[in-house]
Amino acid sequence: MTEVSSLTGRLLVATPALADPNFDRAVVLLLDHDEAGSLGVVLNRPTPVGVGDILASWAALTGEPGVVFQGGPVSLDSALGVGVVPGEPHDRSSPGLKAARGGPGETAEAADTVVAGDGPLGWRRVHGAIGLVDLEAPPELLAAALGSLRIFAGYAGWGPGQLEEELVEGAWYVVESEPGDVSSPDPEQLWRAVLRRQRNELAMVATYPDDPSLN
Repeated sequence: MTEVSSLTGRLLVATPALADPNFDRAVVLLLDHDEAGSLGVVLNRPTPVGVGDILASWAALTGEPGVVFQGGPVSLDSALGVGVVPGEPHDRSSPGLKAARGGPGETAEAADTVVAGDGPLGWRRVHGAIGLVDLEAPPELLAAALGSLRIFAGYAGWGPGQLEEELVEGAWYVVESEPGDVSSPDPEQLWRAVLRRQRNELAMVATYPDDPSLN
C-alpha cells in the first residue's frame, strides 16, 4: 500500500454523483486520516434535538442553531464536540484520533489527554484553530477560550484505503476548511457556500440543482 498523504483538517464535499443518501450534499470535516483509515463529522446535518436536551451544561456555549448535528452514520449514541479557539495557529495538527473510533456510548474526544501548552485545557487541536472538546470536562474550563462549539452525534468512518477508493471514483471534492465552517449558522447552505468560495471550476458546481432533472 502506498503512503497516504494526510487530509486531516480538510473538507470532503460530496460531488453530485455521490449516491449514498447518508452523504447527499454532505460537507465532512476530516478529524483523522492515515493508513489506518479515516474519521470525520458531517457539518451540515442538524437534528431537531437541542443540545440542552442531552448536554445541558454545554448548551450555553453552542451557537445557532443550538441543536445536535448528526456527524455520520456510525455510533449515533456517542457524543463528540468540535470547537474553535480563536487565535490558535493554523499550521499545527494533533496526532491521530484512533481513540475516537471506540465503541458506542463512548465520548470519543475524551479518550485522549490534552497536552498542556497546546491550547486550553479540555481542548485538543485537530488542525489549526479547530480541535476536539472533552465533553466530560467542566464547561467553565473552556468558556472564555472557545469561539464556537458544535455537538455531533455519531461520526463518519472509513477503513484502510476506503476513502482513497471513493476519491478515485469521484465521490468527493477535497478542499481546505475554514474555522467558520464548524459553526455555520446556516448549515443547509454550507455545501453551496464551500463550493462557491473555491477559485476554480468547483465554484460552478455550487449552482448544481438539487434535482438534476430540473436542469
